[in-house]
Amino acid sequence: MDEYPRGSLDQSVPLLLVSGLTSAPTKPLLTDAALREQSTLIRSELPPIDSQEAKTILSYIQEKDAAGLPWNPRASAKRYRFRVKTIARELLLPPRQARLPEDLEPPPSPAILHSPFSPLTPGSSLYPDGLIDARWLEKHQEFLPSVCLSFYNLTSDPTLATLHDNQLKTDINAVKSAIGQSGYRCRLVVVILSDQSPSSMVQFQERLDNIRRAAGLDPKTSLFVFPTRRPESELETAIDSILGAVYDQAVEYYRDLGRHSRKKKGRGIAPQPTVPPTSGTSHTLSLQGWNVRYDFKTAVFAEFRQDVDTAMRSYEQAYETLLGTDVLETIPSWSPRFNDARLLADIIAVRILRCLLWSGQSTAAVRRWQAHRDRIADVVDRKGRGTQNYAWKAFEARWAVVMANLIERVKFPELDPSTMLLYRPPEKNLSAERLQPWELLHHPGYWYRAAAHHLLDRRKFAHLIPEDDRKAPDTYSAAQLAKRTYSHDSYMCPEPYEEYPLVGEGVNHARMIFDHLMLAKTEFQKRRQFRLSAELALDCCRELERVEAWRQIVELLAPLWRNMPFRAEGWWDITEALSWTLRSAAVKVGHAALIVAIDWELLNRSFSKRPDWHYDITKSLDDVTLERPPSVEIGDDDVTSFLQASFVFRHEEGKAGEHCLAQLSVTSNAFASSPPVTLEKIRIEFDGSLRTIHLKHLSDEGQAPKSPKPYITHVSLAETEAFSDDQSSSSSEAESQTAPNILLEGTGNLTISPGQTRVFEMDIPLREPGDAKASSVQVSLATNSFKLKYNMEIPGTNPSSFWYTPTSARRVARLTPHIIKILPRPPKMELRLVNGLEQYYTNETIQVEVALLNGEDADANTKLDVQLYGEDIPGYKVKIVDGVERSSPPGEGESRLDGLPIGTIQTSGSAKAIITLDPVEQPSMYNLTMKTSYSLVSDPATPIIQLLAHQLTVVTPFEASYDLLPRLHSEWPSLFDYESIQDSSDDDGAPSRPSGLAQKWSLVTRYCSFASEDLSITDLDLEVLATHGTVTCTTHKTQPLLPDGQTISPKTIEEAHFDLVAQKASLDDRSPATAEFAFVIRWRRPGSARDVPPNTTTLPIPRFFVTVAEPRVLASVSYSNTPTPSASSSSSAQPPLLIILDITIENPSSHFLTFGLTMEPSSSQGGEAGAEFAFSGAKTTTLNVLPVSRRSVTYRLLPLVRGAWIRPNLVVRDKYFQKVLRVVPTEGLKGDKDGVLVWVPPVEDDGEDDEEEEDGDEDGDGEE
Repeated sequence: MDEYPRGSLDQSVPLLLVSGLTSAPTKPLLTDAALREQSTLIRSELPPIDSQEAKTILSYIQEKDAAGLPWNPRASAKRYRFRVKTIARELLLPPRQARLPEDLEPPPSPAILHSPFSPLTPGSSLYPDGLIDARWLEKHQEFLPSVCLSFYNLTSDPTLATLHDNQLKTDINAVKSAIGQSGYRCRLVVVILSDQSPSSMVQFQERLDNIRRAAGLDPKTSLFVFPTRRPESELETAIDSILGAVYDQAVEYYRDLGRHSRKKKGRGIAPQPTVPPTSGTSHTLSLQGWNVRYDFKTAVFAEFRQDVDTAMRSYEQAYETLLGTDVLETIPSWSPRFNDARLLADIIAVRILRCLLWSGQSTAAVRRWQAHRDRIADVVDRKGRGTQNYAWKAFEARWAVVMANLIERVKFPELDPSTMLLYRPPEKNLSAERLQPWELLHHPGYWYRAAAHHLLDRRKFAHLIPEDDRKAPDTYSAAQLAKRTYSHDSYMCPEPYEEYPLVGEGVNHARMIFDHLMLAKTEFQKRRQFRLSAELALDCCRELERVEAWRQIVELLAPLWRNMPFRAEGWWDITEALSWTLRSAAVKVGHAALIVAIDWELLNRSFSKRPDWHYDITKSLDDVTLERPPSVEIGDDDVTSFLQASFVFRHEEGKAGEHCLAQLSVTSNAFASSPPVTLEKIRIEFDGSLRTIHLKHLSDEGQAPKSPKPYITHVSLAETEAFSDDQSSSSSEAESQTAPNILLEGTGNLTISPGQTRVFEMDIPLREPGDAKASSVQVSLATNSFKLKYNMEIPGTNPSSFWYTPTSARRVARLTPHIIKILPRPPKMELRLVNGLEQYYTNETIQVEVALLNGEDADANTKLDVQLYGEDIPGYKVKIVDGVERSSPPGEGESRLDGLPIGTIQTSGSAKAIITLDPVEQPSMYNLTMKTSYSLVSDPATPIIQLLAHQLTVVTPFEASYDLLPRLHSEWPSLFDYESIQDSSDDDGAPSRPSGLAQKWSLVTRYCSFASEDLSITDLDLEVLATHGTVTCTTHKTQPLLPDGQTISPKTIEEAHFDLVAQKASLDDRSPATAEFAFVIRWRRPGSARDVPPNTTTLPIPRFFVTVAEPRVLASVSYSNTPTPSASSSSSAQPPLLIILDITIENPSSHFLTFGLTMEPSSSQGGEAGAEFAFSGAKTTTLNVLPVSRRSVTYRLLPLVRGAWIRPNLVVRDKYFQKVLRVVPTEGLKGDKDGVLVWVPPVEDDGEDDEEEEDGDEDGDGEE
């Protein structure tokens, strides 16, 4: 679109003039000297605002300039669009009326003056019968603003307020008056900046109202107050609000102009010019011409308002009227006005296309594009010079570029390269129609390609221009020049003598075609249309050949040649054409490596044979000047070589330590007339356990016959060491200097004739087990002028491989004959566990002993690898008996120790390794893998592997349950005992003895063995882990173990009892306290040595309350045989049993408490009449308990039954809260939900039971 007049195709966006925010010099809007001379000056006398806030506001407004936005309604999130221009305080408006030319005689009557852009004004380029030109568009887009946004500052100094306000009012009125006198309708909007915050603007309201009234400004549309002391985000929001209101004013401005144009059209009168024309055709613009002008103006003003539908209707009316019978048809084709009308038709058509694309009607836009081209072609065929000339092809190329530029400016998201769509889908209202492919809107590359094709036709027609027309005008006489003036169409293109002159350079068609082809190629490349991109690249190079831009050809074609899709698809003619073109350019620029690579490929007889070409690869660089011989490395991915290679193993499987036959076949598909190729060496690479093979050329081995039959050569391989010179280029330099490689090397005659297949048969030693495959074959060629390496990849599957014999070739039935499976050599080294166990336990050190027994016929150099797999792997160490010792730290998932040297194990000899694992805290499962890698002294190159896997199952040997039972502590502190509660610590800072409340408990543990064998318990202990609440806990066992320990069998439950005394540090602290304990079991496996420390298993115990703040009622019992008078007379009679029941109430609180105790007479447990016991003591009593004290009540019970549990019906009630307290049993008692139960021993066991019960009946312990 750049070929059209500047501004004629630009998007119509309201012009906003920002004044007063900068003092820097700005570019004047009016640059034409004639217009500046007659322009109207609008000046403000107040200086511009120079503050940081003003710069911020100006920067934000300039960022919102819509001049560079895409031409679509989605380009901006704001509802306003402006083309922003900035000035200081001066503005020049174009003249409203033009002056009469000085050389024109004054008319007899006063002349009616018109705009300098009007066809009515003498001196205008349109006078007297022109339609409209780009100057009118430029006036509204560049010179004449829709809104003048003027910024002023409001002073906050009260001493200067009146003076500054008067100056402000005077200046605003002056600017407003000057705009009104200019005759234009542009709006003036005033913004008053204040350095205050919005909340403090109330104090200035009176001054602002005074300014508004004096200047006659509307506070909603033309006067805005802008406090600047606010956050930047609020500042931008306020600016957006002002610009939105200003945009409404701009829309009204263009609506008024559009209404004015429609009114003038509605008059139906063609206005008369200022001065009637007296020269030329002497006729003025017709009424239909004026209608075209009015409709065009109406459409442009609608575009300014973004009223696309109205603009499109007006453009269509102007277009139809222009190309109708009353306008363009009446203009002779030899008149300059004919080309002006064509130009206006193009401009209107482009603007219609933009409106259609703006509204998303892409298919309609393509149809409209085609319709304009066809209609103009019809006009040119009827009235012009036809369409078979260079000018018409120039128009078609320009018209295609216009569509490409429009698509680039509109930026449809569907045509973004990331979507990979080639065209935009049609509109929904057209989806049911049967559309042709060219009716869809394709991406810009399609249109640039079409333009390039039209430019090719333009050059073709330019070369058909007669020589007489190509001469310069100064060589003709006036008559001849007049005759030839209109012989050729020159619409928007040079004359014939400039298009293709006889002497000198004319239009650079090649450069124009190349530029458009490159634009098209770029677009096709973005959308991965590689075939079209390659075709366009070839077309580009044909144009570059014309201008001999060889280096540019190489830069363009070399990447395409390396990654050409046509090569893999078998398009040999395209590949050949591209290769020869690239080779010609490479020779010109001296690109030696590229020449060699291309010649290597062109030897393939799949291409057509070029006459008089030597096809000798050694002569590729004969015409090239070289500084030093190049080294070229190419492969199958780069070219299609004339050499093809395959590799076949004779057998599918083999064993380590043995040999396997293999064949490498190399076939030459070169032209029959080409000389044989002698390779320097062949390198065969393997993936897996096989070593690289090097075949070197040795001419003494005998020349192979030139027969097309396969020729088999037997090659002997020997192991050699090779350093960096023989290593592949992929290895690093550091590695190549320090680590030699072992290669298999052989020699043979490597000369290959055209059409011949050379077969190299070799016996490959198999060393390491595993899968191995031939991955690539590299052939090397060395001449005096270059070195070449060509890599051929062995395909993954090759069903057409052959095994060659001297008399035949047999197809190999395997799909992968280049792969061999190397089986490991059967190991005779035995790995044996010496002390393996089925189960291991937590908290014990795990030791595994492994024996290595050499059953081989020769001595073995042995190494051991140990791998341990699992979660939370413990640290472990491996010790080789009489050898090294290594350790591994704890890890996750996998831990390994590799390469532990064992040394040489003699035949039938053995070695031992001891693996020791640190104790494991949690139940786990680990997989222990031991691998021995050894090689026999007689065959050190073949490694042999033996594996042994052992699973380590680690379980918890014990589990336990716990009960905490209350006990009655013998000691109780007294507030009245000064000596017992005073601090007994010394003055030297020693810790004080606890003197607070103490409560006693019994912890009963029941532990069970989950081991699979008997375990020996050496010790049991209860550890205090932590206390909470300033409490001290002491524990001790009530039943010590035997000196030899205790054996516990699997699935057996045992009990252990521990006494626990918890005492607060001070009597002042009576809050409840908790403690955390751990049950510690020390144990051994049966048969373990006594000097080995026992294993320790620590079982955590849930947190218990060890002191409470609430009152407790504890029941304790003792037994006594009291003799009676009747019993004393008879020595044989046994005295009756007397049970003493003590009820103790503890009050650890600081309150005085009163309790009521009630003992009910007993009855049988079955509910029948009869008493179980008789008791002595208060049946009902009241007990007062002081703070931090305890009191006891004793009942004597005489049981009436023996060998049974009796239940004293005792009720303890808090008199204040009327709450019944639970009686807690202690030693010798037990409890249930109904109360406390006391055991009455049988008659025959009285004496024994008395003693036992006094010590506490452990089987009858109370339960909470």
